[in-house]
Amino acid sequence: MNIIIIGCGKVGLTLAELLSAEHHNIVLVDDSSQKLQTIPESLDALRVQGNGASINTLMEAGVENTDILISVTGSDELNLLCCLIAKKAGKCHTIARVRNPVYNKEIEFIKEKLGISMVINPELTAASEISRLLRFPSAIKIDTFAKGRVELLKFRIRPEFKLNEMPIHQLGRIHSNILICAVERGNEITIPDGNFVLRDNDVLSIVASPKNAAEFFRNIGLKTNQVRNTLIVGGGKISYYTARFLLEMKIDVRIVEISRERCEELSELLPEATIICGDGTDKQLLLEEGLAEAQSFVTLTSLDEENILLSLFAQANSNAKLVTKVNKIAFTDIINNLDIGSVIYPKYLTADYILQYVRAMQNSIGSNVETLYQILDNRAEALEFAIHEKSSVTDIPLSELKLKKNLLIGCINRHGRIRIPRGQDSIQVGDTVIIVTTQKGLNDIQDILRK
Repeated sequence: MNIIIIGCGKVGLTLAELLSAEHHNIVLVDDSSQKLQTIPESLDALRVQGNGASINTLMEAGVENTDILISVTGSDELNLLCCLIAKKAGKCHTIARVRNPVYNKEIEFIKEKLGISMVINPELTAASEISRLLRFPSAIKIDTFAKGRVELLKFRIRPEFKLNEMPIHQLGRIHSNILICAVERGNEITIPDGNFVLRDNDVLSIVASPKNAAEFFRNIGLKTNQVRNTLIVGGGKISYYTARFLLEMKIDVRIVEISRERCEELSELLPEATIICGDGTDKQLLLEEGLAEAQSFVTLTSLDEENILLSLFAQANSNAKLVTKVNKIAFTDIINNLDIGSVIYPKYLTADYILQYVRAMQNSIGSNVETLYQILDNRAEALEFAIHEKSSVTDIPLSELKLKKNLLIGCINRHGRIRIPRGQDSIQVGDTVIIVTTQKGLNDIQDILRK
C-alpha cells in the first residue's frame, strides 16, 4: 500500500521502519530539513520537505494515490488539519495522533465529523497499560485480547515457584487452562512444545483468561492482588491519565512534579491525588514521601536516564512494583538486563495500534486483524483474528492443520467463552483466534498455514 507519514519524530520513524519492513511504499513528510537528513539511509522511504497541511506538499507526496495518511507531528491541531485536507484531496484513510486531554472526551465527535479513520493517544494508551500492570503487579507485561476476556501475561520464573526443570506438559497438575506460548532464555526466544523444560529465570509469556491466570499464579505462589498505593515521579500527560485510571481503581496516588505551575494544574485536575512539588531525583525527598513503603513506583519524567536511575534506586530501597517509561530504544539490550520492573515504550504502543489498522485494511473479507501486539522485544507478534467466513483453516481439527514453524494457536474465543485449544478443537466461523508467532507480517488467518 502507499502510505504517507507526516512527522519524523520518534513515532513517525518507528512506524516508517515497521511499515517499510512489510513492503509498503512509504513517503515521509516533515517541515524540518534537518530531521529529514537524519533519517537512516537504510530506511526505504521517499522524503518530502514541507508543511503536511499544505495541499502542494501533499500533492508532491502523492496524496491522490495514497491509501493511508498518518499524521504524528507534535501538534494535535496540525495532525487533524493534515487528515482533513488529505481526506478531501485524496480520499484516503487517515490516522491522527491527538494527545491533549481536552480532545480526549471528543474523540468520537472528531472522527465522525472530520471523517478521520482512527485517532490515537499515546499517553492514554501508555497509562492504560500501566494501570493493568498495577492491577496485576506480578506480571512484567500484560496485553489484552477479546475485549479483556483474554490476557497475554509475561513473568519471570523464580526458584520459589518450584518450576525449575519441569517439562511444560506437567504443568497440567498445577493448572491446565493456561498456555505457555513463549519462553525467553537469555537472548533466545522459543515457541515451546509440551516437552520443553522450564528453568529458573526463564521469562514466560502465557495466554489465559484473567480468572485462570490469577488461579495459576496463586498456585505457584505469586501475588495477584492489585497494589494499594503508588508513587509517581513526573507530572506530564501520562501521569495525569495514569492517575485517573488508578483513582478509579481506588488506588492511593502520590505524584512528585518539579514545576509549581504544573502542580497547581494537577491539583485542580486530580483533587483526590496528593501532588508533591519537588525534585523527583532527590533521593531524600523520595524516602520522606514514603518510597520504602510504596507498593508501586512509576517513573514518568521526560528523561529516560532519570527514569532508569530512579527505578534502580527504588529497587534497592523498596519492594515496590516498578514501572519505567523509556522513549529511546537505542539500548534495549542493556535495559532488558536491568532490574527495573516493567518497561513502557509509548512509541511502540502507538505503532502497534496503527500497524493493526494497516494490517486489517489488507485482509481478505474472510478474516480481520482485531488486535495486534509486538511482543518479546519486537521479535514476535501476538494477533487476534476475527473469523467471518469459511476458509482452509475452519472446521478442521487443529492437529491436522499444517501450521508454519514457530507459530502457536493460543486461544479460541467462541461467543465469549474462552478456550485454550487442544488438537481435536477446530476454528469455526464467528470465532476470534489468538495467534503467537515469530513469523511477522500475517494479514489473514490463512497465513498461519505452510504454503
